[in-house]
Amino acid sequence: MAFLIAGDTLVQAERKTIDLDAWLRSHPDEEVGIAVITLTELWRTAERAPGPHRIKRLAFLQKLLEVFEVVPYSGNAAIEHARLSATLEATGQRVNVFDLILAATALESGATILTLNTRRFSAIPGVSVAAP
Repeated sequence: MAFLIAGDTLVQAERKTIDLDAWLRSHPDEEVGIAVITLTELWRTAERAPGPHRIKRLAFLQKLLEVFEVVPYSGNAAIEHARLSATLEATGQRVNVFDLILAATALESGATILTLNTRRFSAIPGVSVAAP
């Protein structure tokens, strides 16, 4: 897997504040997927949305499932997550648990995280990030 798209990037693509399609077209040979934790975060948000927003968001997520591979949170990713968490705890750094799971999934699959907020992942050792 070459890239895992972070939730912030997908949200902005849904809002049409970024042109993710153009970025994807400019990287035609790259494998691009979404981590199962990202799908979880986005689906939870969609489920909590009121009426028409919920329908629109769920339709967007269904489209994502048709286009992108969903990369699972494997046993190896869980071990990587535990290592990252322990390392960061030892240095007094706190990172959102969802971000750590995404980072562990990216490390385990050899992917770069595609995010609009590269700073958010900068404290996590070994994680490669890129902005679309």
